[in-house]
Amino acid sequence: MTNATRAPLRLGSVAPDFKAETTKGPIQFHDFISNSWVILFSHPADFTPVCTTELGAVARLQDKFDERNVKVIGLSANDLKSHDKWIEDINEVNHVKLNFPIIADDSREISTLYDMLDYQDLTNLDAKGVPFTVRSVFIIDPKKTIRLTLSYPASTGRNFDEILRVVDSLQIGDKNRITTPANWKNGDDVIVHPTVTNDEAATLFPGFRTVKPYLRFATQPGTQKA
Repeated sequence: MTNATRAPLRLGSVAPDFKAETTKGPIQFHDFISNSWVILFSHPADFTPVCTTELGAVARLQDKFDERNVKVIGLSANDLKSHDKWIEDINEVNHVKLNFPIIADDSREISTLYDMLDYQDLTNLDAKGVPFTVRSVFIIDPKKTIRLTLSYPASTGRNFDEILRVVDSLQIGDKNRITTPANWKNGDDVIVHPTVTNDEAATLFPGFRTVKPYLRFATQPGTQKA
């Protein structure tokens, strides 16, 4: 299937597999995912100011991602030699040690596969006039299913605390029959899933409270005091 006829990537799509060279060695993407969650996020180019701060921010959150069985992998439209030099800057500027892989995608093959290229900002081009990527984010679960997509303009750095928040919501929702309300944070009350009957909720979520028949709140599973 060509890029022109490939179905668009949507929530629930299987993340396309690919081979790539990374700063941690070659990978087959589905093998890299294995039984983990994955955050794949793209960068327009190496040695750019916003990207440098973003990668530092993710490096600082590495322990939090590890706690959640999340692998992080970046992508930038440059080669490995450039990536390796850029990582030195990232570590120096942000006072971190970046340990996750960054994909070398100077051919834009993976960026095209995941529809990451910038068609809005006419200044976001390389010397040959080829578009760089926008700031795309994909959260992919262990079944290789895309669970979240985000696209930020090249001029705006991403909020990785928000991305971590979404991971928490998805993981808790997969384990329990709940959804999460606006501005929810890990540990806050959750919403009982609409498919759960009141009788079931009484067992699953003791003490749940009904605001409307379609809106029932409960203590987040696993946070109840003994």
